[in-house]
Amino acid sequence: MPKSKRAKVVHLTKTQKKGKELTLRLYANTRECIPQYPYIYVFSVENMRNHYLKGVRAELASDSRVFFGKTRVMAKALGDSPSNEPQPSTSVLSAHLTGTCGLIFSHRDPPSLLSYFSAFHPHSYARAGTVSTRAFTLPSGLLYSRAGEIPISEDVPLPHSIEPTLRKLGVPTRLVKGRVELDEPFEVCKEGKVLGSGQTTLLKMFGIAMAEFRVEVRAWWVRETGEVEVPGGQETNSKDVTTRGVVEMDVSGEDGEFGGFDENDEG
Repeated sequence: MPKSKRAKVVHLTKTQKKGKELTLRLYANTRECIPQYPYIYVFSVENMRNHYLKGVRAELASDSRVFFGKTRVMAKALGDSPSNEPQPSTSVLSAHLTGTCGLIFSHRDPPSLLSYFSAFHPHSYARAGTVSTRAFTLPSGLLYSRAGEIPISEDVPLPHSIEPTLRKLGVPTRLVKGRVELDEPFEVCKEGKVLGSGQTTLLKMFGIAMAEFRVEVRAWWVRETGEVEVPGGQETNSKDVTTRGVVEMDVSGEDGEFGGFDENDEG
């Protein structure tokens, strides 16, 4: 029997793509910021968490602007050679734009910004694929919400409703008079091993945060000197660094606001 033409699947979450438009806006906004700020920083993020990055943007909002978009577009805006760079040596920063990284245009000097990031490294729950930083084992007997991580006097027993979830995750628990118990210790993870999804779920369930959000400044450009510096006090110029990963792209078109990645232009 032929398939009915009326039986069509309609996706209610379908949205219109804005790839070209966002690329042009990111390029235009990056170019616009270059002459407005005395420092341009290239930063990378380890254990990316959006809510922590929003905290960084809020802290820097008074005197800085943060871009966290396509690295190739930002690198093109900085220039891929001395012949098309908007300011002397800005093309040198393009070589540092690889991986999970972004740009900070700021009035803050390097010692101030480096000091802020060195003290800002909040912990969060690990995701699948993260390497375990410590071993964790559930003790035998009555299970508590923090599994021995804090004194029992400050802890509470696990609710009986969570016992089926623990069994689905491979923990051999049993209910004894409405309380969740283990007959023997259960090893959740070992130090230095890659965590799976089940392990990360158990770690989060017992409040064990193993991931650490970190922002590392790779290099910065100083408008006053026209030089690019890296942590450690070394300076580089266009002859020292070869730009990698920058491709030719069409950036002609109207300038616009880039939304979604820049703190001041959320879309």
